[in-house]
Amino acid sequence: MNNNTWIPELRFPEFIDGGDWEKLVVSQVASYENGKAHEQNIVEEGDYTVVNSKFISSEGKVRKHTNSANCLAKKDDILMVLSDVPNGKAIAKCFYVEENNKFTVNQRICKITAINVNSKILYYVLNRSSYLLSFDDGVKQTNLRNEDVLNCPVVLPKNPKEQSKISEFISSLDEVIEAHIQRLDSLKDYKKGLMQNLFPQKGEKKPKHRFPGFENDKEWIQTSLGKLYKFYVTNSFSRDNLNYETGKVKNIHYGDIHTKFPTLFDITNEDVPFINEDISMDKIKEDSYCVEGDVIFADASEDLKDIGKNIEIVNLNGEKLVSGLHTLLARQKESQLAIGFGGYLFKSDWIRKQIQRESQGAKVLGISVTRISEVLISFPKDKKEQQKIASCLSALDELIISQTKKINQLRSHRKGLMQRLFPKMNN
Repeated sequence: MNNNTWIPELRFPEFIDGGDWEKLVVSQVASYENGKAHEQNIVEEGDYTVVNSKFISSEGKVRKHTNSANCLAKKDDILMVLSDVPNGKAIAKCFYVEENNKFTVNQRICKITAINVNSKILYYVLNRSSYLLSFDDGVKQTNLRNEDVLNCPVVLPKNPKEQSKISEFISSLDEVIEAHIQRLDSLKDYKKGLMQNLFPQKGEKKPKHRFPGFENDKEWIQTSLGKLYKFYVTNSFSRDNLNYETGKVKNIHYGDIHTKFPTLFDITNEDVPFINEDISMDKIKEDSYCVEGDVIFADASEDLKDIGKNIEIVNLNGEKLVSGLHTLLARQKESQLAIGFGGYLFKSDWIRKQIQRESQGAKVLGISVTRISEVLISFPKDKKEQQKIASCLSALDELIISQTKKINQLRSHRKGLMQRLFPKMNN
């Protein structure tokens, strides 16, 4: 491939001898229209869904409604985000309209209507186009202009049948991915409902559901978190003090609790950073090293739903591990909870709500040892029942993790195919 030749690496057999693709710009293959303001006409329930940046970036999950269609989108239109923060994930992200008379386009979103080309293949070419992403300098907010979009280069097969073949193939793969996403959502919803039934809610002395063999057992024991757990000193090493290559002691960073680690932490399954070897560990007391059964809470978050989020250490495999920046390290004073149960207990609905109420702060929320110690908890006396609950939820988590990996693999496969199905274009 040279500057005058555009041929993809992968091509369907019937089009192998179909010749070069054609390099055009958006203005040659589509009409363009800016969205209109809808903020003054938003209603709880309305005839139209307002397509704004949040709608597109959330894959349609965050919705606003109106009865005023100031810029009505038609079937097969492409709607694109024109404004975003530096390094944002929404800029140039597109939404493909599948239905007539359902969506109206908000300001800072543009409407692109394909002319004489397959609209779906144009959508795939434009969605997060590298050309349009190049306008994001990573410093200031990106605002794509009309001419930026209209001059965006697109390389397309000349044969309409080839355009359709490619768009249908990618669409079918997207449908498979979407089906797996829906299954993942169903598993998460099922777990949420199960958690609500397996743990007591506020004012309840036992859960709604108990496993066979425990139905007639006594009410759960209720106490405060501080009476059951003692807190130990943690460190304040930043990411700059950590690495993923060499070291003797591994470190739990609060950001990994928020984004990466599962409820039950098995060090053999997780990618955990080391503390840099040039940092002295002399000031780390012996009881500050994690042991199996410890629960680690993230004591800071910008999001209420993540404040006090926890993991429980269930397997250290003989490795040294400490609890780091913005974490609280809790260890049972006496062994009253089975390993694995505490991790799920502190994610139950009633306890999470208590932790959220105890948090303080404006932009960044925090939870202290003193305040989290006041949180009320309840648990069954019989450790066999505790283990039954933990095993059930752990098995469900394994299904969720497996499903998540499957989706990521499919997305990676799709990305690789897209790179080979379309000629690489230098901006």
